[in-house]
Amino acid sequence: MSQMNVHRISLVAILVSLSVATNYALIGVPNVKIMDFIVFIGGFCLGPLAGALIGIFTWAVYGAINPYGFIPQIWLATMFSEAFYGLIGGLLGKNLASSNYDSQRLRLSIFLGATGFILTLIYDLITNVVYALTLDLPIIVTVALGAPFAILHELSNAAIFAVGSFPIIKAVGKIIKR
Repeated sequence: MSQMNVHRISLVAILVSLSVATNYALIGVPNVKIMDFIVFIGGFCLGPLAGALIGIFTWAVYGAINPYGFIPQIWLATMFSEAFYGLIGGLLGKNLASSNYDSQRLRLSIFLGATGFILTLIYDLITNVVYALTLDLPIIVTVALGAPFAILHELSNAAIFAVGSFPIIKAVGKIIKR
């Protein structure tokens, strides 16, 4: 195994650990999490496969020892929905790799904030539908009752992605170049 592969695997493991740790640290704050952002940035900087793996491994660990309980169908839905953050982050990272981040800072921040909002909307819809189907509840009622929590999740992620993306992408980029 080459040194580069060991370095990338180590970065994936560190980002998974960081994602899980921040989720436990913010356990008392409903639907405000840094995990989605970490998975997205991991994908942005390490590529779509690594990003998706960060999302899957994060929920594999956190979901299996989730303080709110374990339901296999919901666990699988969250695991693969979380992978979507890393996959899209990786695809955007490839497309924006040649961008001059400094000259595009405001535009990039707005774009990534909107991306965080849309990805979270998709995540919330998928996980709420799976929750409803698993517990045999009406989907429309489940989505409607979950809307306040979903909106908080989507808006907080939009803010985290908009404010945090630029400095973190630059910092992780410097680490990767070493």
